[in-house]
Order: sequence, then structure tokens, then C-alpha cells
Amino acid sequence: MLHMEDSAESKWTLRSDASSEPLLYCCSAYDCSEDPFHGKVLRNRTKARSMSMPSEPSSAKFRRTQSLHGPSPVTTFGPKACILKNLKAVMHIQDPASQRFTWNKPPKSVLIIKKIRDISLLQPFKELCIFLTQQKNMIVYVEKTVIEDPAITRDSFVSIKNNICTFREDYDDISNCVDFIICLGGDGTLLYASSLFQESVPPVMAFHLGSLGFLTPFNFDTFQSQVTQVIEGNAAIILRSRLEVKVVKEYRKKGSVEEMSLVTNGNKTIQYQVLNEVVVDRGPSSYLSNVDLFLDGHLITTVQGDGVVVSTPTGSTAYAVAAGASMIHPNVPAIMITPICPHSLSFRPIVVPADVELKIMLSRDARNTAWVSLDGRKWQEIAYGDSIIITTSCFPVPSICFRDPVNDWFESLAQCLHWNVRQKQSHLSSEEEEF
Repeated sequence: MLHMEDSAESKWTLRSDASSEPLLYCCSAYDCSEDPFHGKVLRNRTKARSMSMPSEPSSAKFRRTQSLHGPSPVTTFGPKACILKNLKAVMHIQDPASQRFTWNKPPKSVLIIKKIRDISLLQPFKELCIFLTQQKNMIVYVEKTVIEDPAITRDSFVSIKNNICTFREDYDDISNCVDFIICLGGDGTLLYASSLFQESVPPVMAFHLGSLGFLTPFNFDTFQSQVTQVIEGNAAIILRSRLEVKVVKEYRKKGSVEEMSLVTNGNKTIQYQVLNEVVVDRGPSSYLSNVDLFLDGHLITTVQGDGVVVSTPTGSTAYAVAAGASMIHPNVPAIMITPICPHSLSFRPIVVPADVELKIMLSRDARNTAWVSLDGRKWQEIAYGDSIIITTSCFPVPSICFRDPVNDWFESLAQCLHWNVRQKQSHLSSEEEEF
């Protein structure tokens, strides 16, 4: 459970009603219906001033509390969504398989993430925008590159373009204006949606309109009724844990060490969150990758091979499973460490508790540098003296379920990965049983 603090810096509040209404963990939210940029394009504004938001405490002041299985996750998602507390839970311990979300205020804004340059998504995207703006009277946010797509420009989309707000990645901050997110495409759209929110993430509803679709449980055929249920707050969610990743770069000229995240904007440090995995490999070099792996400050092994994958349970069905790892349900609090083509017959993938701190450094005997990537992006070189620090983030991705977390996961295993597909063995006849 998340512990509350009566400090001036805390934005958490506990609301309790005298009736049978459940307790809700909520936070003070900014009402985007009063946003002066409603219906307008955001242009020529820095990230700090783009949305004219009231000042809120920074993530550095957020206390990273511990639970039995790792860091306690934040239970508010975006400005208006929060966990619906189950009063039947034993000892007030929330069952992850029965988690549902609710709204402390009616949602008024939605962010649509669409796969770019995919003509097949043009009609679903248009239908969804018309439904949300005209029938649900919602504020729709779309990335500027989506609206500038030539396929949309050629289409008769001008009639509703004026009712859509646009933003630019790494430039406009919409974190306090989006109540929930709708993804149209494959698993990459959900990963991209996660990268846009470095702290609290609004609930994410993902439609399967891509190739694999392991993380996208919804079909678009009945999108109107499904979106309506989400707007009414009637949906189950699964909290997909993320990794908080930092890099310690050693300045060799000055001999000093500075801690910074993998994404920087001038002198400002930005905390980066990873949904699937952190990959450290040998990059373009022909030599073995040679990196030391520390757990809570103790050296546990040296990876000699093509590299190593540090993944979340969600990422265990991505690069990790292709490298020979087991598949972990997203509700299991854990971090998976999987070697990539290790030059050893005994180096097997391992699972460690979610509350540990992992550190990866280039070994003294390494013949070349290493390279790191996050969810397949932000690729950069790691030299000797640098280190990568990985912990479980306090800010999970609340992914809306089609049924529930367990059934959705096994359905994805069967439909997408064809898990345990085999022709069944025939039974023995009476004559064969005699032998």
C-alpha cells in the first residue's frame, strides 16, 4: 500500500465517504477543459511554457516507498484516473488480478497515438476522431506529425482538423492535459505512449491494428461501445511496471562524474522510463561484449557474449523471450536478466526481485565499448568508467484490459506467440490397450 504523508510537497489525498463508496487514492488535477489551447495548435513554445500549467512538485521530491515486492507504484494515472480500492481485499492488500480504475472527475480529453505512414489506419483514425469530438464532446490530442501525414492531408479530414489539438514530442508537455490514451496500431504504439510520460501515465486503451498485437487486446470493430465503457470508468486494468534508467557519465577531461538520464535537453536532466527492456550489447564491434553486472552494489557476474537484456515482466515476451528467457506475467513484481548469446554453456536467464538496484559497467578487460538502447530507441555508446543504473520505477503504465489481466495475457500467448500449439495425441483403441 502507498503510505500517505502530511507534507506540503505531497500531492496525494485520501478521499473517504461516509456511505458505502470505496476509498479512492486521488491527486489534485488540472482541469484541461479550461485549457486556453483547446482547439488550437501549439506552436513555438518551449516545453516548460507550452501548456501554461500550474506548478507541481517535481519527481525528485517524490518519496520512493517500498512494499513487500518492490517499490510501491503510483496509483493515480494522469489528471483524473485512479485505482478503485477493493474493500473485500484481505488485510487491505489489493489483488493485482482484480484491479479496476475509476475517475475522480469525468474525463474530457484523450490522446490518440496512431502508427505513422500506415494508410490502413486512416479510416479507423478518422472514425475515432469523429466519434470522440462530435458524439462524446472530448478534447482530442494528436501528435503534429500524424496530422501532417500526406495520407491524411489528401483525405477529406479538414472538416474535423480544427477540433484537434496537436503537440510535438520533446517540445510540448501534455502530461497534465490528457485523461486517457487510445493507441491505434501494434505494440510499438503502446511503447511510444509510455515514452511520452516520464511520470504518471494516464490509462491506455490499445486497439489491435498492427502486426503482432501482444499488448493490444481490443478489436476496432466495436470501438464505440468499448470506448464508452472506459469513459464511464467500467474497465479492469493491469499495472505494467517500468524501469527507471540512469547513466553515470565520467568526464575524463575534468575527472569529475555527473549523473544524468539518457535523454537530456540542454542543461536539464530528464528522467527516462522504460516499459520493455534495456539492452546493452557490443554494437558494431566484432569483439565480445564484456560488462560487469552488479546487484545492490555487489558484483554478481561478468557478461561475455553479444550483450545482456534487462527487462520488465512486460518485456519478457519481447527481446528476452527471443534470447531464451521465460515469460513472466506482468503482475509478477520482478526484473529479468537475460544474456544475449553468452560464450558460456551455464549462463542461464535469471529473475531478481523488483526492489533491487542493478548496475552495469564496462569491464577493465573489455576490448571495446558497449552500446545501450531503451525499448529499441535512444542508442548511445558506453565507455570505460560509465555505468548504467536500473531500478523499478514508481510510475507503471495502467493498461486497460479487454477482460481481465490473466485471461488477456493467456489469450495473447495463444493468439500471438502460439504458445504450446501442438496436435493432440490420439487416444488408444481397445485393441492397442491390450498390448
